[in-house]
Amino acid sequence: MIDPSSWDVNEQVSALFIALFGVLVVVTAGAVLWSLRDRDHSHNDQRDRLRRDLRALWVGAIVFWLAWMSGAVGATLVVAFFSFFVLREFITLVHTRRGDHRSLLLAFFVVLPLQFVFVGTRSFDLFSVFIPVYVFLAIPVVSAMAGDPERFLERNAVIQWGIMVCVYGFSHLPALLLLELPNYEGRGAFLLFFMVVVTAAAQIAQELASRWLRRRPLARHIDRSFSWRSWGAGIAAAGLLGAALWWITPFDPLRAMAMAALAGGSGNLGDFVMRALKKDAGVAYWGNRSSVTGAVGLLDRVAPLCFAAPVFFHSVRWFFRAAA
Repeated sequence: MIDPSSWDVNEQVSALFIALFGVLVVVTAGAVLWSLRDRDHSHNDQRDRLRRDLRALWVGAIVFWLAWMSGAVGATLVVAFFSFFVLREFITLVHTRRGDHRSLLLAFFVVLPLQFVFVGTRSFDLFSVFIPVYVFLAIPVVSAMAGDPERFLERNAVIQWGIMVCVYGFSHLPALLLLELPNYEGRGAFLLFFMVVVTAAAQIAQELASRWLRRRPLARHIDRSFSWRSWGAGIAAAGLLGAALWWITPFDPLRAMAMAALAGGSGNLGDFVMRALKKDAGVAYWGNRSSVTGAVGLLDRVAPLCFAAPVFFHSVRWFFRAAA
């Protein structure tokens, strides 16, 4: 009988990826069979959405695998590459002026690379405060030097918020992969996998709950499906799944449930915020419409992770510091 507990770290992580790709193969095969058997044209939109979601899952799984295979430097570079395009997509949705060019150059070609350098070198204390402290003070200074005072506060707030979500939030994904915890060395891939899975489960559960439960929208003009009930259902689903997956984390079942609920709830709030951004930008649906954003709705897909990752990462670090 095979005993996974006797495997080394590399064998355990390899088994994780085998299971992940195995599930994707089964789900993809089922989707193909469904599309071949179902000739009802009224389901075309559902099939198209399923294909888009499956493509996103395959891309995410492959990126996750490449990041782990390429080590600390490779993982940082892979996520930094995606962070660049997420920030680019965000900037295409907001209003900027010529006077913002210096701040945008600073964001793309100085702030973003430095943030991921701090991650790759595991300088976690510096990477935690670099953007919220130093960059947030530097951006308005650079913008003021351009000499354009029109909507100065609004323009700088937009750029700062974009950096916070698209760079700071996204940079916590490789940080989780590279985080070394007591008696958990080399298993960062499990921690990242745990966070991504419970965040996705919270999204799915919230979407289903919004259809089954009586709708009482929290913010009707932003999203008619988001309510306290559906959000709570998403948190509950994430917590239950987290408790079931406690054995791949450094936590016991109760703490794994709490961490999962925290990540799932944060991710769903991130998705809610992104829907408000879409409403403000006049974009009803992104999907694969590259003509709208230039990046096939990448920001729409990763927004929950951009919110969940920093909350989860710093909660994990705080827990182990408090327990030390």
